[in-house]
Amino acid sequence: MHIVLLESLGVPQEVLAACARPLVEAGHTFHAYAREDDPQTQIARARDADVLMIANMPLCGEVISACPNLKFIDVAFTGVDHVDLEAARAKGIRVSNAAGYSTQAVAELAVCLMLSLLRNVPQVDERCRNGRDKSGLVGTELGGKTVGLIGVGAIGARTANLCRAFGCKVLGYKRHVRGDEPSFVEFVPLDELLARSDIVSLHCPLNDDSRGLIGRAAIAGMKRGAYLINVARGPVVDSQALADALNSGYLAGAGIDVFEAEPPLSADHPLLHSKNTIVTPHVAFASAESMEARCRIVFDNIQKWLEGTPVNVIL
Repeated sequence: MHIVLLESLGVPQEVLAACARPLVEAGHTFHAYAREDDPQTQIARARDADVLMIANMPLCGEVISACPNLKFIDVAFTGVDHVDLEAARAKGIRVSNAAGYSTQAVAELAVCLMLSLLRNVPQVDERCRNGRDKSGLVGTELGGKTVGLIGVGAIGARTANLCRAFGCKVLGYKRHVRGDEPSFVEFVPLDELLARSDIVSLHCPLNDDSRGLIGRAAIAGMKRGAYLINVARGPVVDSQALADALNSGYLAGAGIDVFEAEPPLSADHPLLHSKNTIVTPHVAFASAESMEARCRIVFDNIQKWLEGTPVNVIL
């Protein structure tokens, strides 16, 4: 099999080599490239591949269709909305992801954003560097707050546990409660979660139901003075509606790691200029530990697929 990695997995070369070694020693070929989003460059690199590996680089139908030998797409990411799954389905191509690799990392950043907003970390940092004091910037504690989680899968559940450790009341909303969620989470309808939560934190996948879920109507249903955290997918939130609510003072703050498109953002993006907004360039998943974990997961995906027992199957 010819295996092609189309972008960096964010690990040291020796880790990548160690993960690829069993496949190479078994007679398969492996080539790794730096990321290039131009479809024609991707086609030139991937044309003869049996297996394509990507992280969060868009993989369009044009590229998939141009690879006659392609049998397996291995995505080193949790979400796969950047892959043209219909094109893969049409060619009978198997798709797997790296489920679970960044659960701890994403949950930690969600809580980090909560704490940073509540304790005015960006503002007091600026004050201190400019020779000023904390006047008017006394923060509030996370303990005792009601945190509403929209999406309570693995990442949402881990976030729930971290919030509980801080002494929070945790509400949850998900379409299908399976029964294996943390027992202390109180599951309520979406409108009730929005109305009761001091902090709303998003952990849902992007699909037809969640796209635009947090728009003007949902924001109007939130508590005045509440906070919004998004470490899920950018298009779940209407950025302009959120910016308007922040600038008007209806919402107290927001911590945003994901946007409609991958950063770098346009200089006029509304959330770059809204009040009390912490923005990060899609880094929630990116810890040294999670990068190594996902590298091992995606190479294991290939091995299991070759053995006829595919895992982490999306398609």
